[in-house]
Amino acid sequence: MNTELIQLALPVLAKGLVATILITVISVAIGFNFGLGLALMRLSENRYLAGFARCYSLLFRGTPLLVQLFLFYYGLGQIAFIKHNPFTWWVISDGTRCAVMGLALNTAAYTSEILRGGLMSIPVGLKEAAKAGGMSPLLRFRRIEFPLAIRQALPAYGNELILVIKGTSLASTITVLEITGYAKRLMSQTFAIFEIFAIAGAIYLVVNLTLIMAISLLERRLMRYEGR
Repeated sequence: MNTELIQLALPVLAKGLVATILITVISVAIGFNFGLGLALMRLSENRYLAGFARCYSLLFRGTPLLVQLFLFYYGLGQIAFIKHNPFTWWVISDGTRCAVMGLALNTAAYTSEILRGGLMSIPVGLKEAAKAGGMSPLLRFRRIEFPLAIRQALPAYGNELILVIKGTSLASTITVLEITGYAKRLMSQTFAIFEIFAIAGAIYLVVNLTLIMAISLLERRLMRYEGR
């Protein structure tokens, strides 16, 4: 591979890496909290809340992320209420903000199912013991249910985080200059298709391997008392 091409590509793709990480962090932060709320709604005895969360999950997990991004970026602006509302227009008028919204809403659907599975895995007897000990529902959730659910859901949620990072590459289709967006620009300038995208792929691989190692360390730390 041409070293001059590498020297040209790396600084440019590094700028895209910053955008990729920023989009990922914000999307995951929003998506996790929203997904937790949806998971609690799914487990609620209120059939309307449970039904809403179920329909939301089916909608966002049943349609491609690319289609969702196109609908948000190109479609929502044609709705008069959204177009003339200052806040909603501020969100969808910028590709980066729209990508964050799309990824956050998408990962919230998957996160809700992952966390719901973690919450459902908690033994009923443990909940009853906490209730008998006088714990309020909020305290019981904060000290017992949520920590145990996270421990059970961490491996699956780690996979979801990796999918979010890879999903950021689709943001380039709505004018966002992240890693893939800058790679496309470099490709049109240098016509070195294989080399440019090989470097971009290597950057994604390094980021994901780093994340995998971090999740493994966290998982071992959370499981350090297992079996004792």
